[in-house]
Amino acid sequence: MASAAEQLAANLNFSAFAKADELKKRIWFTLGALLVYRLGTYIPLPGINPDAFAQAFNQAQSGIIGMFNMFAGGAVERMAIFALGIMPYISASIIMQLMTTVVPSLEAMKKEGEQGRKTINQYTRFGTVLLAIVQSYGIAVGLEGASNVVSDPGMFFRISAVITLTGGTMFLMWLGEQITSRGIGNGISLIIFAGIVAGLPSAVVSTLELGRQGALATWIILGVIVLAIAVIALIVFMERAQRRLLIQYPKRNVGNKMFEGNTSFLPLKLNTAGVIPPIFASSLLLVPATVAGFSAGSGNEWLTTITTLLGHGQPLYMLLYAALIVFFCFFYTAIVFNPTETADNLKRHGGFVPGIRPGERTAQYIDYVLTRVTVVGAIYITLVCLLPEFLISATGVPFYFGGTSLLIVVSVTMDTVSQIQGHLLAHQYEGLVKKAKLRGKRR
Repeated sequence: MASAAEQLAANLNFSAFAKADELKKRIWFTLGALLVYRLGTYIPLPGINPDAFAQAFNQAQSGIIGMFNMFAGGAVERMAIFALGIMPYISASIIMQLMTTVVPSLEAMKKEGEQGRKTINQYTRFGTVLLAIVQSYGIAVGLEGASNVVSDPGMFFRISAVITLTGGTMFLMWLGEQITSRGIGNGISLIIFAGIVAGLPSAVVSTLELGRQGALATWIILGVIVLAIAVIALIVFMERAQRRLLIQYPKRNVGNKMFEGNTSFLPLKLNTAGVIPPIFASSLLLVPATVAGFSAGSGNEWLTTITTLLGHGQPLYMLLYAALIVFFCFFYTAIVFNPTETADNLKRHGGFVPGIRPGERTAQYIDYVLTRVTVVGAIYITLVCLLPEFLISATGVPFYFGGTSLLIVVSVTMDTVSQIQGHLLAHQYEGLVKKAKLRGKRR
């Protein structure tokens, strides 16, 4: 069976894609949904003076606002209806994952299966609405505090801004769910992916323009290209890397039949935490710069000193960035992977690790291996994120070439391509089954 699957996978080509009508419909639906998202990033928030806001944004874009603008596909710098992006939903999802490990009732609900997951997803949506309302109200108040940005400040503007921005986030959440169910790939990830990729052309053009003007040397631009290719290759290799634990199942009787024992593998990903650690680390480190941007001219010298020490390329920034990435790698891995629960499931189904007693000893062994795998994954994430930081600080290359953006783009691309291959493989299997049935009828 494995050799047949490998042979089918090797035969995947454009002719197989041309015959897969269901896959083409899914791809067109995904592209159409992402086009709707991109159009929404150009619809401005009512009651905003675009020119005055552009000046205020240019002063604060070095902080966390710049990172959110990247994830929102430029909607923040235009203060569009999708300015909040999908980040409230991601934050609510992470909070719910934390809560399921702390609150016993939510943990029990998670184990109930499909119905429990639906209930948790509903709680996540409610949390998204709450976070979006709080963030959009904060944005409205901040806009009113800036000079000449809001044409008619007051409670009416705040209410309209909250409704518009919260509605935009909820629409993106719904759009992401539609892409996941009716399109191809993970909808939420693809929305973030589209936002980052949309800014890449302008970043490339601005980099080339700096080279034309002589602000960047040619060898620096070539170095950026080589480094980007090397980082992408490293991400592809490490994201596919796994530590497989051998699992054996003994012989068992089911009714009057005797089933032979078999073996399988428990795959432990090298990077279990995904892109969460660099996103969280960047957010925490950019908070001082954001606060300093909003409190400019207030005379807080200590805040200005902290912001200077935490600037891109500064030793303290690099040290804290690396420490926070490592911390969140271990922290988030502990949340999404429970060795005790995995060991209990193996024991329930009769599986065991050779040489390890089922139950608690198996959980300890899985935790031992997972910890060492996470060490390698944390080093890999830290290198991917710090190398571009050194480049940015030394050359002034645009922020889009950061390690976090490359990590998201490459990871989402790999996941989407693997899903497309899975659909093509399933289509070829269906074709083989139909041919076999026709041959059987002819005989």
